[in-house]
Amino acid sequence: MPVYDIRLPDTSRLDNAGQFALASRGPEAIAEDIQDALRGTALFERWRQTQEEPDEVDPALGVTDPAATVTGRQRNHGVDLVIETTIPGEILRHRLGLLAGSAWEMRNVR
Repeated sequence: MPVYDIRLPDTSRLDNAGQFALASRGPEAIAEDIQDALRGTALFERWRQTQEEPDEVDPALGVTDPAATVTGRQRNHGVDLVIETTIPGEILRHRLGLLAGSAWEMRNVR
């Protein structure tokens, strides 16, 4: 299973991430919110309903991984996340974009 090392360098930047932005700021809560977004369809469905033609959105974008795990730890003003998931990288990037806007960095994939 791929493992992604993600960095949120400054969690205050999440305030500008858009309508689907993470409300959490602590490392454990952020990790839990991202894990929920990977395991379930709630975020995808909320996003899909905002699209001009919701019924035409590719359902493959809503893929889930019930076994996905996300851990987070505080480092300075930011949060380091370790995400283990079978969700394709492109879809993971889309979900992180919805949740964190441009306030995240992919550091490594193993």
